Formats: sequence, structure tokens, C-alpha cells
Amino acid sequence: MEAGNQTEVLEFILLGISEDPELQPFIFGLFLSMFLVTVLGNLLIILAICSDPHLHTPMYFFLSNLSLVDICFSTTIVPKMLVNIHTENKAISYMDCLTQVYFSMFFPILDTLLLTIMAYDRFVAICHPLHYTVIMNPCLCGLLVFVTWFVGVMTSLLHILLMMHLSFRRDLEIPHFFCELTQVLKLACSDIFLNNSLIYFMTCVLGVFPVIGILFSYSQIASSIRKMSSLGGKQKAFSTCGSHLSVVSLFYGTGVGVYFTSAVTHSPQKVSVASVMYTVVTPMLNPFIYSLRNKDVKGALGRLLSRATSHL
Repeated sequence: MEAGNQTEVLEFILLGISEDPELQPFIFGLFLSMFLVTVLGNLLIILAICSDPHLHTPMYFFLSNLSLVDICFSTTIVPKMLVNIHTENKAISYMDCLTQVYFSMFFPILDTLLLTIMAYDRFVAICHPLHYTVIMNPCLCGLLVFVTWFVGVMTSLLHILLMMHLSFRRDLEIPHFFCELTQVLKLACSDIFLNNSLIYFMTCVLGVFPVIGILFSYSQIASSIRKMSSLGGKQKAFSTCGSHLSVVSLFYGTGVGVYFTSAVTHSPQKVSVASVMYTVVTPMLNPFIYSLRNKDVKGALGRLLSRATSHL
């Protein structure tokens, strides 16, 4: 089956987390609830940052971008899953599947790079506080975010362009709740050496180097905090870094968990359940982490909600 004909006739079947009909209402309600919490929570973070002048700083500029990415990532996956459950139709068209593959790579890449930039921002703020406003100027912040989106667009596009040249066999069932790149490639009947090579290369570049950057930034931050004589200064440094460290740990922890789950088990259902952690749970928890652990965000949210209630 040639790629040129696939856009017209080819469909994939998303098997989902479970094929048990009795579990479908529960899964639908659970994912709908988590999706609504994710969108509402991250939207509140964005509105709080935009409406509060005290939060118009580089750290919260990056945080608002991270919240936007989390909303988009969940929107890429969850609504289609909910529609499939509600209509009892598990089919997804070839182009829709490619679109989902594209965005399910694009937004995690943005997450990775934004978390790295945020670690660098904390490094400059704590280790070079006198030069912070000069180094992290609006021009540099805008450039860093632009580069992040550019890298995400080009990397994801390269994967899709390689996939469009593949042929697929007749058995087109994907044992997952969304079109995940490696699962789709398993259905190809043509050579996927270039695809796998690109996956390994980009995993090393966009996985290893950001982690090294984050670890370096926090090693320098820890060294600077130890040298601080003021207890208040140490507490302030910990409070600004604590929420970011929690999000980083959650993001990479769930990602590593999915990788090892897929490596040690041959059960697609277990891999799908593990994938829920980084595709749905992590974007949902990020707003709670920042609102509970960060006094500035908590205060801005309180002021935003009080203004909203006063106008009712």
C-alpha cells in the first residue's frame, strides 16, 4: 500500500487503555475530569501571570509558556480519546493519526526545552543576581522561547516527513489510546531504519543535553545557596527553585517510567497505563505544584479569583 493512497483509504484503530465495555464509562469520566482540571488549572496560571504586574518577570514568562504547552498537549490526545469512547468508534484517519504523532512529539520537546531554560533562569537569578536583569532581558527571553518552538517544529516535522514515505500492512491496530510514534512505526511493512535512527539521535540530543543543563544549573545553585549566610536568602532561593524541581522530577520521572515499562513488559495495556502519567497526569499536576509551592503564584491566583468573584 503506497503512501500516496494512504491519505484516502488508510485508517488506524486505537485500541485504547482497555477493551472492556464495562470500564468505558469510568475511563470516559476519569479522563474528562482530568482534562477539564488540566485546562482550567493551566489557564488560571496563564491569566494570573498576565494580570499581575508583579509576575511580569522572565521566570513567570517561561511558566506561562509551559502552561500553554500543557494545555495544548492534553488537547492533542484526550478529546479524540473521549470521542472514540463516546461514539464507540476507535478509528482514526491516516492524516489525523499523523497530526497526532506530530503534536505528541512537538509538545513534549517544548516541555523539555522550557524546563531547561527555566533552570538556566534560576541559575542566573541565584548565582548572578546583580546581572540578572541585564542577562535575562526581554529580547533574550523572547529569543529562547522562539528557538524552543523552532526546534520543536523542525524536529517533529522531520519525523513526519520520514513517516509519509512508509507503507503499512493490513493489520492497523494500535495498542494505545493515541497515535504514538513508536507504536505506529511497528505497523510499517517498509524499512524504518532511518526513522529509528532519528528517534535515537534526537532522544540523545533533546533528552541527554537538557538533563545535563538542568543538573549543571542546580549544582551551581546548590553551591551558591551553601555560601549564603542569610537564612532568609536560603529560604527564598529554595522556594523559587522547589516548584521547578518538582515539575522537572515529575516530567522526567514519568518519562523514564514509561521507557522502562515498555522495555520490561510485553503488555501493551501496561505501557498505555504508564503513558497516562506523562500525557495526562503531569500536565494536570503542574498548576497545583506551582500554586501550592510558590507564594507569588498563589497570591496572584487569589487576587485574580477575588476580582472575578467581585464582578459576579
